[in-house]
Amino acid sequence: MSERGPLEGVRVLDLSRVLAGPFCTMLLADLGAEVIKIEEPERGDDARSFPPFVGDQSAYFINVNRGKKSIALNLKHPKGREIFLKLAEISDVVVENFRPGVAERLGIGYEDVRRVNPKIVYASISGFGQYGPYRNRAGYDLIGQAMGGIMSITGWPDTPPTRVGTAIADILAALFCCTGILAALRAREITGEGQRVDVSLVDSVVAACEAYLEMYLVEGRVPTRIGNRYEFVYPYDSFRTKDGWVVIGAGNDSLWRRLCEAMGMEELVGDPRFETNRRRVENHGELKTIIEEWTRERSTREVVEILTEHGVPCAPVYTIRDVFEDEHVAAREMLVEIRQPGVGRIKVVGCPIKMEPSKARIRGGAPLLGQHTDEILEELLGYSNEEISRLREEGVVR
Repeated sequence: MSERGPLEGVRVLDLSRVLAGPFCTMLLADLGAEVIKIEEPERGDDARSFPPFVGDQSAYFINVNRGKKSIALNLKHPKGREIFLKLAEISDVVVENFRPGVAERLGIGYEDVRRVNPKIVYASISGFGQYGPYRNRAGYDLIGQAMGGIMSITGWPDTPPTRVGTAIADILAALFCCTGILAALRAREITGEGQRVDVSLVDSVVAACEAYLEMYLVEGRVPTRIGNRYEFVYPYDSFRTKDGWVVIGAGNDSLWRRLCEAMGMEELVGDPRFETNRRRVENHGELKTIIEEWTRERSTREVVEILTEHGVPCAPVYTIRDVFEDEHVAAREMLVEIRQPGVGRIKVVGCPIKMEPSKARIRGGAPLLGQHTDEILEELLGYSNEEISRLREEGVVR
């Protein structure tokens, strides 16, 4: 398997901070792109102050900024803006997550960059997108989850709207932005022209609500919170066991028959209440009681072993500790040890994209603030040591 990444030779300027943008550029770095993170000279990315900490460094920051370079550049200074545009001239991608209009006011917006590099792929992630009546509103993950609809369908009937445990709006936006960037790079190969990529947190969550949107559009029914049950397939739910929880997903009639056989309840196959998926969805309450009477008499491990032997999709509900103690997760290299400057060895989450013969992999630790400033100015832009010293004295770089 080649150690070369599929994006080797692609240079990305990363103006983003916290999570959505950095997660997107983290994936690009794992895929082999050279990612140059441009940070404010005094404090850098806000995430550098987020817990948990390893020594005096943020593990939150390290995890999503591994494999990148950092230049500490004052974009509010005319010379800082000049340096950025020089870098943009020799780069392929710019990623930013300012509020709409901020990049333009700094003189580093899409049109500014396109003037020096018509082939640039310029990607923006924001709360509400680059156009629309809410474009100027501030957007965080929580806002995206609330207005994208996912909180209204997450939780139980007797609980308030519930935020998905992880920052899912940020992650979804990162994934959609990464997809847009890769598509734009492909289009550039054909047309020779760059592209503007515009992704919003709210749009990303709306798209992820999938068939629940169609439920409203087709039936006029507003989906509500129903716990872990799925509206469209049953049994597709969580069930108590003797010592914990298990999920079971019998997504078609064949799997339903296998589940009945595994439980020793073959008579349920011909029960008119459960003979089709539609009927099983309609009678989910009765069916859950029957299945849970069976699972409650057995340990989680027993349930999983029995159902797996019969080819029924199922799984224990893991804690985060369980995730990292699982042999399959380890075999898939989802826990990776890297060497972090100033810290030493540290474990981070691996890249979920597996490829052959190219390889997606973590290509180093996260940069210290401004760690590569001199290297980038000297090697990419040809600044002399004297010029760099003057820039530092003027507060342009750190």
